Amino acid sequence: MTLPRRALLAASASAPWALPALGQTARPPVTMVVPYAAGGGTDIVGREFGPLFAEALGQTVVIDNRGGAAGHVGSMSVARARPDATTILFAVSTNIIVNPHLQRGDRIDLAASLAPIAQVSTYQYVLAIDPRLPVTTLAELSAYARSRPPSDLSFSSAGVGSNNHLAGLLFAERVGFEMEHISYRGTGPALLDVVAGRVTMNFSSPPPAIPLIQDGKLRALAVTGATRMASLPDVPTLAEAGMPGITITGWHGIFAPAQTPAADLDRMHEAARRAAARPEFAGKLERDGLEAAPPRSRAEFTTLVREENRFWAGKVRELNIRLD
Repeated sequence: MTLPRRALLAASASAPWALPALGQTARPPVTMVVPYAAGGGTDIVGREFGPLFAEALGQTVVIDNRGGAAGHVGSMSVARARPDATTILFAVSTNIIVNPHLQRGDRIDLAASLAPIAQVSTYQYVLAIDPRLPVTTLAELSAYARSRPPSDLSFSSAGVGSNNHLAGLLFAERVGFEMEHISYRGTGPALLDVVAGRVTMNFSSPPPAIPLIQDGKLRALAVTGATRMASLPDVPTLAEAGMPGITITGWHGIFAPAQTPAADLDRMHEAARRAAARPEFAGKLERDGLEAAPPRSRAEFTTLVREENRFWAGKVRELNIRLD
């Protein structure tokens, strides 16, 4: 019997992957924290990456979903963990480069308290709407929104400061209408309320949205990258749909507590690089609407994270983004 992909993911929600090499001294298991609820894009990609990473690492890898505050709860738990290479974070870019600038009262600097290990993927977002809306294009959505009372339309996100929250803000600003923002603990539950008709739209990461779009439970109007997605070839980019000048992309990467020994970081980087280079992982990314990360050393990934973090420190102030 062949189970649907979503059923397989649910069935493996707490399954560890243990593939130590023969004759190798057993190392303690690694907990890989996904800072969102199960079923969202970061969770799906993390579970696809996990078994290959475990094999390359030669250790048990266990997924631990710790959602809340747009990924900040899970991210902070890793930053506070013992730096012994047994706890790592499977992060989306905004966890590290945007969300820390929104928090108040943190006693530690999240960006300085996490050591980048490796970038795993790069991706764009898809604007998915309730298919019951009487619109099939971005232009029709804009006209429909302008005909409605202010804030009659809504968009969901994985939390304030998440990429799908930022995309919704930029979209509303560009087309000139207000939308109510509704925050969730992850993209999975945020999308389900669009499917149920309780929310108008979501700028979703591709993995959880594509099956729902293909099943007709969501309608895709545009993607946010510079080119179309191979998995949604008929869906235009924002520029093609009449909204040039907005490109929104993200990435997934793994991080460890900052004081983790360099030798352990290098070992995990090499394992992550081998896992991410596997053809089967590339195939899963393509199916999910993502792409493999460009080849980067650990030092190059660290530089990327620092540069994006500095950029968003100013952008958060410019956009006046605040926690609800």
